[in-house]
Amino acid sequence: MTWRNYLLLALLGLLVATLVAAFQPSPGYMDADYYFSGGLQLAAGHGFTEPYLWNYLDNPVGLPHPSNAYWMPLASLLAAAGAALLGPASWFAARAGFLLVAAMIPPVTAALAWSYSSRRDLALTSGLLAVFPAFYLPFLPVTDTFGVYILLGGLFFLVLTRKSSALNPLLLGLIAGLMHLARADGLLWLLVAFLAVFLVLPKPPLRRFSYLFSFLLLTLAGYLLVMTPWFIRNYHAFGTPLAPGSSKTLWLTSYDQLFGYPAGQITFSAWLNSGFLAISRARLWALGLNLSTMLSVQGEVILLPLAGLGLWHMRRDRRVQLVVVAWVCIFAAMTFGFPFAGARGGFFHSGASVQVVWWALAPIGLDQIIAWGSRVRTWDPVRSGKVFRAGLVTATAIITGVIFLVRVVGVEGGLVWGQENIAYNHISSMLVSEGMTDQSIVMIANPPGFYLASGSPAIAVPDGDVHTLLEVASRYGANYVVLESGSLPVGLIPVYENPHGWVGLKYLGDEEAARVFLVQP
Repeated sequence: MTWRNYLLLALLGLLVATLVAAFQPSPGYMDADYYFSGGLQLAAGHGFTEPYLWNYLDNPVGLPHPSNAYWMPLASLLAAAGAALLGPASWFAARAGFLLVAAMIPPVTAALAWSYSSRRDLALTSGLLAVFPAFYLPFLPVTDTFGVYILLGGLFFLVLTRKSSALNPLLLGLIAGLMHLARADGLLWLLVAFLAVFLVLPKPPLRRFSYLFSFLLLTLAGYLLVMTPWFIRNYHAFGTPLAPGSSKTLWLTSYDQLFGYPAGQITFSAWLNSGFLAISRARLWALGLNLSTMLSVQGEVILLPLAGLGLWHMRRDRRVQLVVVAWVCIFAAMTFGFPFAGARGGFFHSGASVQVVWWALAPIGLDQIIAWGSRVRTWDPVRSGKVFRAGLVTATAIITGVIFLVRVVGVEGGLVWGQENIAYNHISSMLVSEGMTDQSIVMIANPPGFYLASGSPAIAVPDGDVHTLLEVASRYGANYVVLESGSLPVGLIPVYENPHGWVGLKYLGDEEAARVFLVQP
């Protein structure tokens, strides 16, 4: 592999990501809205604060609220860097760093594949698979952690291919720290880094224990170098080094509890009292959905058997063995530890960290099929290899294109991506006509998204009934309530279906299939 090969893959990755970005006028969903708005806050000099509440897990006092009580800050930091350099209020500027991340993924994939096979044709095929990443493509150009996690995971396993050096454990620790700074489940990667020191990194036979101990310390030092400033910030903001919100999700008994109020009802005792049957049923439900994600998203259906063959071919390679351990840890955490968050997107996010390896292994698996065909079916291995590898890349490009059309562009007329932002702009205009000011607080399903659309502070519609809603509105000073048909708590269905005559709520009308209310004391 030459630098020209890597540069070409980077340019192709950037070209594809930029093409998708051209059809994404806004972040598109709450996670990306949150990271984008957090980046804008940082770029504007407001620090790690937010004029919205999207959950009540840390029992927030009010607005403004310390940011990142649940999600980690790396995506917002990357968005802030782009906004600071290219324009503080520019959507393009905020995602410039994410486009660069997307461009780096294909060459890193090719480099990892080269380290496995030392074959240029297989490495280029792996890089092209990363250029067309199927379900992950729509999320690479927006302000979310998908691309960052894919890239960091690839770099983590690429470090394991380096020659023996004391720098390697430090690099593993730094990458593990960045992965934790990107996502709360990134803490698992510190454990994976320690396992890499034990199982993969070469150590001299003499003084093996002293080298092992020093390598572990270097790994920990790299991790702490990244995470210590964030631990200190959390301690000052919340009184604890880890964000208080995410740990509560261990004890959820339903997904909607993520938006429950008060947060004190989410406890180990309540979880235990829900019963063994409910606890088991939730994990079986998550198991089914996460296995489906493994097949369709990570395996892209056609890549899964090929990656499996490649994995089997390299099963004695400790680097690949570590990949399996890492994936199993992620799968177990997102299925049995955090089933509701994991099945509703957590595993989709966290599984991205090993995606580069599957792209690197799939051409190796395909090569095993070609070798079998040359032995049994008298295939010409050179010609067959070119045809099958081209067919594999073409198939993934077609799958990626279909996903792009369905998820981003739309097949029935009108751009699919960013519809919520458009709806929120219309709702904001209606509320302004009803007297909403920049200081009015709106209760809505996606508070950071509404803040981006309107500039007004917002809080989440809580899981519960109308009494819970009014209690939250009273505590946090909400002036308006917006109930959307697509994201409506069960307890508020009666309010949505019969909007008139509720004490404390004055029905103002409908906008974009949402019921809009004025909160009355």
